[in-house]
Amino acid sequence: MLQNAGGGSRTAAFTALAAVAPITWGTTYLVTTEFLPPDRPLLSGVLRTLPAGLAVLLLTRTLPRGRWWWRSAVLGLLNIGAFNVLLFVAAYRLPGGVAATLTSMQPLLVAGMALLLLKERPTAWRLGWGVAGVAGVALMVLRGEAAFDLLGVLAGIAAALSMATGVVLTKRWGATHGAGLLSFTGWQLTAGGLLIVPLALIVEGTPPALDAAAVGGYLWLGVVGTLVAYVLWFQGVGRLPVAAVSFLVLLSPVVATALGWLVLGQPLTALQTAGFVLAMVSILGAQLTPQAASALLRVTPRAHRSSTS
Repeated sequence: MLQNAGGGSRTAAFTALAAVAPITWGTTYLVTTEFLPPDRPLLSGVLRTLPAGLAVLLLTRTLPRGRWWWRSAVLGLLNIGAFNVLLFVAAYRLPGGVAATLTSMQPLLVAGMALLLLKERPTAWRLGWGVAGVAGVALMVLRGEAAFDLLGVLAGIAAALSMATGVVLTKRWGATHGAGLLSFTGWQLTAGGLLIVPLALIVEGTPPALDAAAVGGYLWLGVVGTLVAYVLWFQGVGRLPVAAVSFLVLLSPVVATALGWLVLGQPLTALQTAGFVLAMVSILGAQLTPQAASALLRVTPRAHRSSTS
């Protein structure tokens, strides 16, 4: 009994730490629009990944060995490089709400990839919450005048599929493989950043001069939103059920919407508020089994009656 309780506490702790990653990713929109130079998405992708990756390599002085050279390149491509490039294409060709809704499909895509690569059969419980999560994000961020560009839609779906595949392969190959979580993260950040460099130079040209606000924004995105976030994210992927941890990415559009309301004064309608609640409930529901959720619902009313008596 005590062992089960301890295991549950550790799972809750790793879930909370992994949730820090999508929470910080949710600040990207606010930081980008308020502090970073406009129309430089690929430069932003490079500056938030490559310096952090190189700093980790200098700190740990640990390079991949054997097959982990190509595995790190593949994971860096899927989790970092391709994901960021495709996400930026979707964000620039689609309204933000459409792009966010497409990337919120990731839990459903992870379920499919886990079945193919890990032989983990998805449960109806988590599939149901996956659909509910997409619906919640759609209610939060979609607008009636949303436009649909085919290339943008394909890029958004490809971005979600890229990270979903990266998450599942990280789980299959082992999130640390014995070299240490920090080194493992640094390899991927470096590989992903190097992938974006030539694209940034070809598409966007020479980087502009950066003011203090931009430097601060890139430091936040690079240190907190990338280095710290990905270390905690890969730790969660390694220690938690892959289907459950994939739902945490829904926190990113939730946080972005909340910051738009709190900081930028963007109003929320009743429908958007309902979507916000639905997305949060789907994240929580996916972390629980049906039995645990039922037990929680039974305990909560009793606790409430005890506190009021």
